[in-house]
Amino acid sequence: MISPVSSTAHVQAQTAVQPSQTRQPAPAATPQTAVNDTVKISNAAKILQEATETQAQTTKEAGAGDLQARALLAREAAAHGRSK
Repeated sequence: MISPVSSTAHVQAQTAVQPSQTRQPAPAATPQTAVNDTVKISNAAKILQEATETQAQTTKEAGAGDLQARALLAREAAAHGRSK
């Protein structure tokens, strides 16, 4: 037998949601990977770099133990001594 269902739905008024209360989706976590790039300079580029570096840079490198810079300073000093 069918009996009538009498239920009343209680609807409650919801308060307006303020913009500061809205849920924002969490930013997706992106995995961070360590990237190590290695750059190789060709011999021609190395020669050009050595030829165009300043006297101050050569002196700094010679002071740090760079044998090529020391040799260059020695050659320049010898050439400078002969020209006087």
